[in-house]
Amino acid sequence: MTGVTLGFVPEPIVVAIDDILPTRGFPSSALQTRNFRQIVSSITEVGLIEPLSVTTRDTITQKYTLLDGHLRLLALRELGRSDATCLVATDDEAYTYNNRVNRLATVQEHYMIRRAIDRGVPPTRLAKALGVDISHLIARVTLLDGLCMEAISMLKDQQFSPALSKALRKMKPTRQVECVELMVAANCVTASYANALLVATPASALVAGKKPSKVAGMTQEQIAKMEREMSNLQAQYKLVEQTYGQDVLNLVLARGYLGKLLENEAVTIYLREHYPELHRELEAILEVESIEQ
Repeated sequence: MTGVTLGFVPEPIVVAIDDILPTRGFPSSALQTRNFRQIVSSITEVGLIEPLSVTTRDTITQKYTLLDGHLRLLALRELGRSDATCLVATDDEAYTYNNRVNRLATVQEHYMIRRAIDRGVPPTRLAKALGVDISHLIARVTLLDGLCMEAISMLKDQQFSPALSKALRKMKPTRQVECVELMVAANCVTASYANALLVATPASALVAGKKPSKVAGMTQEQIAKMEREMSNLQAQYKLVEQTYGQDVLNLVLARGYLGKLLENEAVTIYLREHYPELHRELEAILEVESIEQ
């Protein structure tokens, strides 16, 4: 078994701020963003949680080149800190897992907040560190209350607001799963869609066992129509889901066959002369690179 070469030195080191050279700059407006202010608040309250990533010290300048953590470095400088904890990379590649993550998933954020509170961090201090109102933090803490594990599993990589959870927890587990499936399939995981699905949910699928007597902006006839249409949509979704894999395979095989067919010069010439419109359509199919197209 061959040894594994680490991409960084296992133990972090403390480096003077002045000895860290950033590899990119930020406009002054970046210092006013909510993300930057949260980083400043977090460092002020609980310290630097994630070390900066730097290269090994240059033998001539005796400086370290910053690979990851530019906003954290700016925040440390704004706070007047003289040094920072750093992980030293053993190669020159400016890559960390953060480059592949745009935002923390809502469920992951919930678990992190709960973990911090369970470890004794007061909610008020945590809210200040994240730069949010305490009511916003409490909503994140109770985000998954009343949701079944299947629905939570499907939402684990999604971004959504606590208002979506509020709508889902009024439904029974089976209905929660159905609604989350629809939202994920439509790529529309929003509170407004969840509320629309709640309105279209039969009373028998609600936790309280009854629907609200009135829904703002909607008549009883409109609600009944929405229920019927949603029921049809769910039935169609289930049918498509059952055959989706086989349908995609058939499309891939058909596209491959057309590609081989049009490679035959005699076939191509014949189609161009006698069926030009068909030939253009076949060429358009070959240009498709994904199902979304």
